[in-house]
Amino acid sequence: RGRDIEKYSYRFANLYLINVHNGIKEKGIEPVNIDNYPAIKEHLDKFLDKLKKRQDKGITCYNLRNCTYMEDFFEQKIIYPETTQNANFYLDSKGFFADKTCFIMKTDKAKYLLATLSSSLFEYAYKKIFSSIELGLSGYQYNKHALVNLPILLPNKEQETIINNLVDKILSCNINDRSNIQNEININIAKLYGIDEKTLKKIRD
Repeated sequence: RGRDIEKYSYRFANLYLINVHNGIKEKGIEPVNIDNYPAIKEHLDKFLDKLKKRQDKGITCYNLRNCTYMEDFFEQKIIYPETTQNANFYLDSKGFFADKTCFIMKTDKAKYLLATLSSSLFEYAYKKIFSSIELGLSGYQYNKHALVNLPILLPNKEQETIINNLVDKILSCNINDRSNIQNEININIAKLYGIDEKTLKKIRD
C-alpha cells in the first residue's frame, strides 16, 4: 500500500494477495486452476455469490482478469505511492505486489533513478514545478503523468557508478544512519545539474 512505502524502504503490514491469475496466453502461461488449491478455494467459496457477480472475472469466477504486466511484480522495480508528503521511492527485489494506491516502475538504471527521484533537488522540482495536484498543506500526488516530465539526465558510467555505490550503502545501513549518505546523494545529484551546495541548501531549506 502507498502508506507502507518510505524513502528507500517500506513497512510490511503482513498483508497478502491471493494471486489466482488468468494466465498470459501469448507466453504460454496457463490460468491458475483453483481446484489445485483446495484450502484457498474453501476460503473463496465463502464469497462465492460476490465472486460470480464480478464484472472483471477471468476464465472462472475465481480467476482475476487478464493482466499483461503480471510478471513485472516478480522482477526488480521501483514502487512509489500515488499520494505522499515526501519523495518516497523503494527499490523492490522481493516480488511485492502493489495495490491501487501505488505505482511500479521498471528500468535498467533502477538505482540511479531511485537516487534521483529521492533526492532533495527532485523532490523540490516535483513539488514546486512539475506537480499539478497539491493535497492539503503538505501532500502531493506523485502521478505518472507528471513524473514523466521530470528532466532526468542520463549519467555517464563514472557518474552512475558513484550514485549506485551510494545507493548500495543507504540500502544496507540502518535507517537511523542514512542522513549522511542521503546528503552525499543529494550533493552528487545536484552536481550533475550544475547546482552547487549553497544553492542546494537554499532549496532544501
